[in-house]
Amino acid sequence: MSKKELHPKDYRYVVFSDEAAGFSFLTKSTASSEETIKWEDGNEYPLVKVQISSASHPFFTGEEKIIDTEGRVDRFKARAEKAKKLREALENKAKKAAKEAEKKARANDKIEAKADK
Repeated sequence: MSKKELHPKDYRYVVFSDEAAGFSFLTKSTASSEETIKWEDGNEYPLVKVQISSASHPFFTGEEKIIDTEGRVDRFKARAEKAKKLREALENKAKKAAKEAEKKARANDKIEAKADK
């Protein structure tokens, strides 16, 4: 049993155009459009403009593009660099404190050694 009216009846030929890549193709679709275009076969078809297609998508073209509109990568690198500098500063502070404690301990040992004499 199949449902009636399950599939649309208004399939027609439509031209899809990726203007950024200069790529167009003719296929059947139910997509609506007010614009038309004269196709290579001389007939006029509805025109649907798309922002990305197989001609411009990095997956299909083999070109990988990093689109970083908000500077996320730069912000991440800046945070990582800041954390690294903070970590180094804390390590230096701990080393300095350890040296000071060692110096005080040696001074106390000297005082005790003199007192024992």
